[in-house]
Amino acid sequence: MNPTIQLLKNHRSFRDFDESYQLTEEELTQILDAARQAPSWMNGQMYSIIVIKDQSIRQKLVALNPGNPQILKSSLFILFVADLKRTKIIADELKVPYQINDSLHPLIIATTDASLALQNAIIASEALGFGVVPVGSIRNQIEEVSELLHLPDYVYPLCGLSIGKPATSVAIKPRLPQEAVVHFDTYKPYDQKYLRDYEATMTRFGEKRETKTWTKKFADYFSEDSNKHFDRYLKKQKLIK
Repeated sequence: MNPTIQLLKNHRSFRDFDESYQLTEEELTQILDAARQAPSWMNGQMYSIIVIKDQSIRQKLVALNPGNPQILKSSLFILFVADLKRTKIIADELKVPYQINDSLHPLIIATTDASLALQNAIIASEALGFGVVPVGSIRNQIEEVSELLHLPDYVYPLCGLSIGKPATSVAIKPRLPQEAVVHFDTYKPYDQKYLRDYEATMTRFGEKRETKTWTKKFADYFSEDSNKHFDRYLKKQKLIK
């Protein structure tokens, strides 16, 4: 098998890291260079990357995200933010209107750009032999995180990434079967059999950190009231009206 494809198929999320291990500056630079080379809409690169080396800041992030102690224990923690501030500066300089909150499209563009950079960082880290885990819960306390990191308007934190030397082995988590995810030519109705089969697969996999079945987890999550504070935050950041 092609080694790059093998690397991608071997992806796992690690949450236990060797706390004594530190990445070199050269390794960090390679990861950041790979992230910055990710594709982006119109080459706008509407994201920023915050490398958080200060242990006191990382401790505060763990206090805000107690379920993710690896933010502190990994060798490196990087935050990817959707960033429309640079284009605001350009608009001001050229004295043209900046109407990004008239539509959700600019927010989707910046979110996509940041996500692609994040994925490149994941692949680069794994190619160097490190373990990683994305930390989406950084958005649960989004205002506090933004204040801690002095994020300006037109910016929002999308996802963190812990990188380091794994301290334990982790099995590759099964994915939904191709039939439940891949459509050819047109979108096809779901056959619920594939979801039931996957539920059984995940139950056999027996991930210790899970307290609910796969379907119950998402049924419960999306049955609750939507995350209103996230919408308020985006309005505060001038990203939506």
